[in-house]
Amino acid sequence: MPDPRPRRGILLTALALLAGPGSVLASVLPDERADILYHRYEGGGVLIDGPSLLVRKQVGNSLSVVGNYYLDMVSSASIDVVTTASPYTEERTQWSVGMDYLRGNTTMSANYVSSVESDFDATTYSLSVSQDMFGDLTTLTLSYAYGDDIVGRADDPEFRRDNRRQHYGIGLTQILTKNLITSLNIETITDEGFLNNPYRSVRYADASSPIGYSYEPELYPNTRTSNAVGFRARYFLPYRAALEGEYRYFTDTWEIESHTMAVTYVHPVGPWTFSAKYRYHDQVGAAFFRDLFSRSQATNFRGRDKELSDLTSSTVQLKLSYDFIRDADGWGFLKKGRVTVALGMLGVDYHEFRDLTTGAPVGEEPLYTLDADIIQVFFSFWY
Repeated sequence: MPDPRPRRGILLTALALLAGPGSVLASVLPDERADILYHRYEGGGVLIDGPSLLVRKQVGNSLSVVGNYYLDMVSSASIDVVTTASPYTEERTQWSVGMDYLRGNTTMSANYVSSVESDFDATTYSLSVSQDMFGDLTTLTLSYAYGDDIVGRADDPEFRRDNRRQHYGIGLTQILTKNLITSLNIETITDEGFLNNPYRSVRYADASSPIGYSYEPELYPNTRTSNAVGFRARYFLPYRAALEGEYRYFTDTWEIESHTMAVTYVHPVGPWTFSAKYRYHDQVGAAFFRDLFSRSQATNFRGRDKELSDLTSSTVQLKLSYDFIRDADGWGFLKKGRVTVALGMLGVDYHEFRDLTTGAPVGEEPLYTLDADIIQVFFSFWY
């Protein structure tokens, strides 16, 4: 049955690629542009694809507005689904509006996001303020977001649970030399409400069962506080290429702890731009995760979501862009046009979550591994 959280992670990844690296300096409004995206994720029995449209327009010299529409079409026969429920298909739509207001060296931004599917509604409001200082060499950004989610069940119209999310962030970008830019970001997220999946179950040892175990609903704490700190550095090489490195540390009150590292190389040649990225993620799982509990209601909180397990993952992404409209040429009101194709290969090794589909004896099932392909194609137009 549906689980909204992993798909939101995929959505954010796709939107990050669509938006690009953004402006380093707060005192410059984003470019006027339109982006048309197609994304496809396939792996672990899950297929997610759909289009997205983003349009950004300046109003005068101080205001920029943006709107985005995003569609996910999901077909899932993942290991979570095939072992406890039936495969399913569903559709999720998301739209957002936002604005950036520039006054001197200060940029103020506000955004609203609404995401709707058959059993999950999410609404997010966010605000941020960025200030350039010290001759525009330093940019300080403060941000806040509030999320209001409603969790339902497709098989129970009366089931309705709330979840409230708050996100606090502070970021500092510093131009150290003409070739080196660094940024430091610190964030805290608080969740309160119904935080588990209403469909997912945990398994426990049961000698009376023919297969050696039985299932019961998972049960999570109703609060969670997460903290993360990230550092990024981009160095521009003499031949117009760039090398970027980043590191992020994450911890939360569920005792999850993770380290994420990535390196990216960007190389432009005429109208072409090639980039290659490698990302590595290592995670210690939640304190209440078990692949197999010793008995029914063995602990106060119980979870078997594989994303709460100890795991490591690696991602390789290759991206190629071509500017088919250049500033010197132009097509009427269009100043520049670009097509970008990105191919990603994701591999995840779960160190505690076991593959029950093999039919091996209880506790001896092989550990589960996931391989996924991610394809993104989008057209960008500047006007």
